[in-house]
Amino acid sequence: MHARNWCALLWLGLAGVGCGGVPEDALSGGPSSAEALPVATVEDDSREVTAQACPPGVAARVAAITPPGFAGFMGELTNVQGTLYFVTSAFDTGSFLWRSDGTEMGTVPLKAFPGPPGVYQPQSLVAVGNKLFFQTRTDTTGMELWISDGTAGGTRLVKDITPGSEGSGLTNATELNGRLVFFRWVPLPGGGARPELWRSDGTAAGTLRVKDFGGLTNLGYYTLKAGNALLFIFSEDTGTTLWRTDGTQAGTTSVKRLDAGPTYLTDVSRPGEQPLFILEDGPNFEVWKTNGTAAGTIRLDAFGKRVNLLGTLGANVYLTSVENSDPARLRIDRLSLNGGGKTKVITLPNPYAPGELAYPVLQTAVISGIDIYFTMAIEADHPGPLEVSLWATNGTAAGTRKLFDSPGPDYEDRFPVFATGTGQVLFGGTPEQSSPAFPYFTRGSVATQGRLADIHFPDSFTRVGNRIFFTAVNGADEGQLWSVPATFSCPPGLTGPRE
Repeated sequence: MHARNWCALLWLGLAGVGCGGVPEDALSGGPSSAEALPVATVEDDSREVTAQACPPGVAARVAAITPPGFAGFMGELTNVQGTLYFVTSAFDTGSFLWRSDGTEMGTVPLKAFPGPPGVYQPQSLVAVGNKLFFQTRTDTTGMELWISDGTAGGTRLVKDITPGSEGSGLTNATELNGRLVFFRWVPLPGGGARPELWRSDGTAAGTLRVKDFGGLTNLGYYTLKAGNALLFIFSEDTGTTLWRTDGTQAGTTSVKRLDAGPTYLTDVSRPGEQPLFILEDGPNFEVWKTNGTAAGTIRLDAFGKRVNLLGTLGANVYLTSVENSDPARLRIDRLSLNGGGKTKVITLPNPYAPGELAYPVLQTAVISGIDIYFTMAIEADHPGPLEVSLWATNGTAAGTRKLFDSPGPDYEDRFPVFATGTGQVLFGGTPEQSSPAFPYFTRGSVATQGRLADIHFPDSFTRVGNRIFFTAVNGADEGQLWSVPATFSCPPGLTGPRE
């Protein structure tokens, strides 16, 4: 079984140490060497130049992390002021927290966490200043909050918040105003739990409860940021209310009552975009915008069916829904952020025949330049999607185009999409039936995209300085850490025979 695939099932990380070539100035974007595809040349008119392929050296292997044939996973890549942290995990070696400066010699394990992966594995990594917060479990303390300063000695328990081996239920850990804020769930007699708001500066004394919400128990699954405040929603029988906090007791207050009864928070916008959220209120899905104030929290519109946030471009937010057709199709609508109402943009085709059980699902979306890039999976009643396609839209029907098809992917495959911030988007795709996923790049058209390197199962793209780091597996199932400059260009390559 592929190392990458094993972990996709368990949401875990991997372990082991190996070797691999890497440029010493990897983080500065200097020259590098790597395994990659050769440059293709036009030989006859049976193939057309409509894509690009990267020559060796554009993408660089930083380090081989696992031996060939290793069954494990590497993930949770996190940038902490120019230092990369990640987690590895496996049944035979336990879990490790790693640190990397972008070089092979500087990619080292910081601390081992013995025990079954997924149980004793570091998780929920969050950067706060020059420190890394995470959660992990030990037999002595249970699941609790930890911190690392990048040294073995400085990787330690912050505080045993729930004394003893029982551990604490901690969720929604977020950097806010130079501190970590999170919710701790306190068990209730007879079952269930209620949330408390906590904060930490990385010391035991500075890890304390900010707010006890009393009888409020139904905290929404998502949080979002607006300026220097973290926003969250309570949905109780007595009403649905938006709250905010700046990490202090005085700055933790209710903002606005959104509904007289309970509703359900189903989606929020991505960090860095206009703060938006969706509430499910009976048959209606309400789209709201907020700036963290009562006056600035406004219901934009309601849909009589489930909608999901696709992304914001200019003065509009774009949403997806599934049209009840045969076969079902994914529809994109445009909604004005200024109260101008909603308009249909386009309905995407479903290539499967009427009567077939094949329904579209929005997977991942990012914004790059004037476009939203997103993956649509066609799901069926069996493990894994029938296909996954990459699309881009500028918010118009004419500007909505399919960029890549991944036919018949394995149910363990994942298809990340990552905006580099330099106009290029990196993504994972399978070029043909039963093929493993490869890393690809695009600038928004078939003519400006191609394969990045001849490696498999790319995942966890993360920018550190002017390089993008990601995990991958080679043909021998050797888990590796790779990087590529945030800005790069590759010469034209060839797609395949014309259809």
